[in-house]
Amino acid sequence: MTGPADRFVADRLPPPERQPLFLFDRPELHYPERLNAAVELIDRPVAAGDGDRIAVRNDAGAWSYAALKDLSDRIARLLVEEEGLVPGNRVLLRGPNGAMLFAAWLGVLKAGGVVVTTMPMLRPVEIVAVLEKAEASHAIVDARCLADFTEAAARVGCVRSTLVYHGDFGDGALEQRLATVAPGVAPADTRADDPALIAFTSGTTGRPKGCVHFHRDVLAPADAFARNILKPSPGDVFCTSAPIGFTFGLGATLIFPFRSGSTAVTVEQATPRVLVEAIARHGVTTLFTAPTAYKAMLALAGGAPIAGLRACVSAGEHLPEATWRAWRDATGIGIIDGIGATEMMHIFISASGDDIRPGATGRAVPGYVACLLDPDDRPLSEGIGRLAVRGPTGCRYLADDRQAAYVVDGWNVTGDTYRLDADGYFWYVARSDDMIVSSGYNIAAPEVENALYAHPAVQECAVIGAPCDTRGQLVKAFIVLAPGWTGDDALAEELKAHVKAVIAPYKYPRAIVFIEALPKTVTGKLRRFELR
Repeated sequence: MTGPADRFVADRLPPPERQPLFLFDRPELHYPERLNAAVELIDRPVAAGDGDRIAVRNDAGAWSYAALKDLSDRIARLLVEEEGLVPGNRVLLRGPNGAMLFAAWLGVLKAGGVVVTTMPMLRPVEIVAVLEKAEASHAIVDARCLADFTEAAARVGCVRSTLVYHGDFGDGALEQRLATVAPGVAPADTRADDPALIAFTSGTTGRPKGCVHFHRDVLAPADAFARNILKPSPGDVFCTSAPIGFTFGLGATLIFPFRSGSTAVTVEQATPRVLVEAIARHGVTTLFTAPTAYKAMLALAGGAPIAGLRACVSAGEHLPEATWRAWRDATGIGIIDGIGATEMMHIFISASGDDIRPGATGRAVPGYVACLLDPDDRPLSEGIGRLAVRGPTGCRYLADDRQAAYVVDGWNVTGDTYRLDADGYFWYVARSDDMIVSSGYNIAAPEVENALYAHPAVQECAVIGAPCDTRGQLVKAFIVLAPGWTGDDALAEELKAHVKAVIAPYKYPRAIVFIEALPKTVTGKLRRFELR
């Protein structure tokens, strides 16, 4: 086999000169030419005699590595033999974290497909953007997330096969079909550099960007960050608040535990209270969530240690030193901070144990190198500049001219401003663009503005990230009203509800200010910094 039969993704990768410089200078990052990430994550542990180990546990039950391998085998066989999937086809997944979603993710890779996982909270307009960009031919959807997907798929028309399941241990149409599918499958003989997934993120323009990652990229965060910073063992139990539609969540609750023979605990509605309860009920040892959640969990736990936890990881937004110290004082655990990006798959700067400096993000993870760039794109040895990184993973946008802005002279430039000290520690300063980072979520200001403009009361608007003690930033909207409308509390609540109905609810403006006019330059450009 020379490559995927469907070359849609392969033919839309940026040209080599627009891609970053990739580094594979550590033995654990030397991958064979032929590699299927799903085989490495689930089949290999079973072949090694660990099939009886628990792979996934949640309130519905538990699944061994052998059981999850069998389920993913059947899904792969069904996709290929009955649904006509050929290597390179894109398969959209939609559902909350759980054993069935994980088995579908693994099954798609075994079949040679390219996974496109979406967050359950996305609305039809957001799903349409993903479908249009990826041109998914197949979909596997939890019945509870079907309505928005069905509406979106009808608008786009590219999905020719939709398989519907109903949670874990459900009785949906997919489960009934899988019961009649023969066990076992011959996994696709993929290459290490064949596309495995498209992870979507929103840029500052609000247009979704599809980040293409290869089979080797799926394993690299486990063999770089997890191996060197977390040092997991088979007895560990991982849990996260993030859906696997985020690569942060994908690593935390699927790739890392399966690569180390550990257990993943999944929760569908990962509020701080649910996380605290899950830790106690399922024996979680390793937790991944955002700083906002750690603060809330501390209050719920009454400032007492949370039994069983061994390691806590924070990413998605800056971890304030005060939060780090409060958590350490109460639990005895120093939170492992880190910065990652969808473009990079997972965390590439971090520190653990005695290497942690409270308030600092950390140093480059083994396998990666990082620096700061000055305004002329020259690397700095110290000081303040734009964060740039190279390593075994990197940015490959799917048919997107924004590749040129993210990759500069072989460096991945993340859009963050940092300070680099003499010891190689990176200290977060601010975002370099108009992205709002709130409770670990990246929110593009123009996307919220577009949703607001769909309401007849809005004549003009501008959205910014405002400082917030609990969320890091909150979404704040400045609105110039159309004639005939009155800016009062009732209208503010109506606009908030409107945005929640148009785009994912976490993006709605929590603060709304009605103003007479937006500040602009003489040429009519918005002076967003004045609003800040």
